Amino acid sequence: QILLVESGGGSVQPGESLRLSCVAYGLSVNLYSMAWFRQGPGSEGTGVAFIESDGTVVYGDDVRGRFVIWKDNNENSLYLQMYNLESADSATYYCAAKSYGSPWSEAHRGRGTQVTVSS
Repeated sequence: QILLVESGGGSVQPGESLRLSCVAYGLSVNLYSMAWFRQGPGSEGTGVAFIESDGTVVYGDDVRGRFVIWKDNNENSLYLQMYNLESADSATYYCAAKSYGSPWSEAHRGRGTQVTVSS
């Protein structure tokens, strides 16, 4: 059984930082395409950052230069370091994993961790 468990969310003020973690069970993060998605109230989920099995990284336009995604194969975990957070970053953040060639719509997802940015 594949399970993705996120943690690290919380409430912060604008300009502060947070680090999200996602521990994977039942799959090896080094063999899967991994990503962080986020979904705010009343909005559709959007991709925040992606990392392929070969280490190629892609960021969404809204977070490029502020967020960093990486994975630790030894810990079998995915991370997202978020700097200079803005109120628009408030959302539930989800970790996702998919095999090569399959669409993100069919990815495994965790239950999410809430990030709230407010003064």
